[in-house]
Amino acid sequence: MRNYKIAAIPGDGTGPEVLAEGMKVVKAAAGKFGFSLDAQNYDFGGERYLRTGEILPASAVAEMKQFDAMYLGAIGHPQVKPGILEKGILLRLRFELDQYINLRPVRLMPGVETPLRDKGPADIDYTVVRENSGGVYTGCGGAMMQGTANEVAVQEMVYSYFQVERCVRYAFQLCRDLHKDNPWRGLKPEERAAGKTGQLTLCGKTNVLTYVFGLWERVFHEVAAEFPEIKTDYCHVDATCMWMVKSPEWFDVIVTENMFGDIITDLAAITQGGLGVAAGGNINPAGVSMFEPMGGSAPKYTGLGVINPVATIMAGAMLLRQVGEAKAADAVEAAVAKTTPKMKSQAAGRMGFSTSQVGDLVAAAL
Repeated sequence: MRNYKIAAIPGDGTGPEVLAEGMKVVKAAAGKFGFSLDAQNYDFGGERYLRTGEILPASAVAEMKQFDAMYLGAIGHPQVKPGILEKGILLRLRFELDQYINLRPVRLMPGVETPLRDKGPADIDYTVVRENSGGVYTGCGGAMMQGTANEVAVQEMVYSYFQVERCVRYAFQLCRDLHKDNPWRGLKPEERAAGKTGQLTLCGKTNVLTYVFGLWERVFHEVAAEFPEIKTDYCHVDATCMWMVKSPEWFDVIVTENMFGDIITDLAAITQGGLGVAAGGNINPAGVSMFEPMGGSAPKYTGLGVINPVATIMAGAMLLRQVGEAKAADAVEAAVAKTTPKMKSQAAGRMGFSTSQVGDLVAAAL
């Protein structure tokens, strides 16, 4: 029997609750499709830090490399200053495990409300590929004369050709694979929104950030020459935000740099129904990848059983797809699509079901 080793990181607040439901569903899928998941829990997070003063053990990165995938609940503790856990755990793992792609499927599930008028599941169905290893988040820069009227702060957006090329190539390959068998995610032509063309859009700011996005644009066109079947487009980041609201059906796959990707995927999450249904993955195509819900730890809801686990379950589907169990991943996504119309809302405390009941419904739908 096929077996996959999973590093489970429940984390803080409501993280353990939603991860428990995600594990429930992916293990149900494993049973249905003839493979097994061997999960090992790690207590990385705020409670460990408060107890031991240690953010991440020195052995953590090496240990994570022994797993097939990582499955995260949430990181963030009200008694720990913001940034300590996020930088010390999440960013460190992303950088040291070279998870250079942040993958964000933006998909409106059936029955989920969107604030976008007259838009439905066929319209809001695209993927954002965010570069995850460079840009301003790497910490290049510094400060001097802090606390004075002459204080100077510098944080630089730095990219190498290597970083840009591998991200852009991943995006082209993803766009090709999504359209290989079906026009878009299995939708029949008559079910697709009118704007769907199967294209890859580069999101940048070439008119102002001329050095960085001059590099991105050149690499984009270089790699595009190897994928003549993929249509290409370019959109400034501010215009991207506008079209994501006005005409989301225009997008199929978007590729962009780190900070821009961070911003536009939060906007995308709201259009697909909120953080309760938005999942993401930090991908190293040749190594270990980490999958998580987009939302935070929501500490005020801890223990109440009111947080929506759909985002974590969809992250579990991404995990299954990454380890090679595509049929199981499809089945989990289909089970979620059968469950969301039964839910009254996607917001905390207003779902009509408890956190564990939603997990039970999805597992049963498998």
